Amino acid sequence: MILAVDIGNSNIVVGGMEGRNIVFEARVRTDATKTSDEYCIDLKNILDIYGVDRGSVEGAIIASVVPQVLNSIKTAVKKLTGKNSLVVGPGLKTGLNIKIENPSQTGADLVVGAVAALREHKPPMIVIDMGTATTMMVLDETGAFIGGSISPGVRISQEALTNGTALLPGLQLDAPRKVIGRNTIDCMRSGIMLAHACMIDGMVERMEAELGYKTTVVATGGIAKFVLPMCHTPILYDKDLLLKGLAALYAENARD
Repeated sequence: MILAVDIGNSNIVVGGMEGRNIVFEARVRTDATKTSDEYCIDLKNILDIYGVDRGSVEGAIIASVVPQVLNSIKTAVKKLTGKNSLVVGPGLKTGLNIKIENPSQTGADLVVGAVAALREHKPPMIVIDMGTATTMMVLDETGAFIGGSISPGVRISQEALTNGTALLPGLQLDAPRKVIGRNTIDCMRSGIMLAHACMIDGMVERMEAELGYKTTVVATGGIAKFVLPMCHTPILYDKDLLLKGLAALYAENARD
């Protein structure tokens, strides 16, 4: 079994992978102030909860969009398992053709999502990852990553609205009952949740118009399951897309 670790801005997803099979999946909060020892305790607790012997861990692979946490997690994995981790970044073989102006600026999460999507679906594709930010990545007919968009995520929008306006209350991320809200909470749900769904629909439409052809649209991320039912665009949801991508990249690079 390998450990696949996806370090996001809000959460760290830890998966135990045996080939393409997910043995377990857990989340811990991303905290840049934590030491490697504290993360080591988190990882040990996760393995204990799921009854996994640390000696059964053959290796690990990490994707991170939070550089200050990456080294702490790498050290934690080494302390716990004795294994060095592969890191998604320069030097790792991905097989992804990146055709943007500065390929080195491509986020590790985008690379992993694209690799996983291409293994399960035929391009052209738009791959959406809905987390702290909502990223939309375009893969052309050849499977090359040609660009995309980055938008504030649902939770960022919610926090900005509630923290920046004294009279507006906090709210749960539920679907609005109507587009036209009749009270403050429903108005906010419409403006945050439904507006995000409309943004995705509109961006897909414009991206496809710019490309000149239709695409397969694939989405992942914790918020996606709440927003996608409100979209008019046919979208395939895969909550484990990044873990699958990490497992695929580990298998490809472990052969070398």
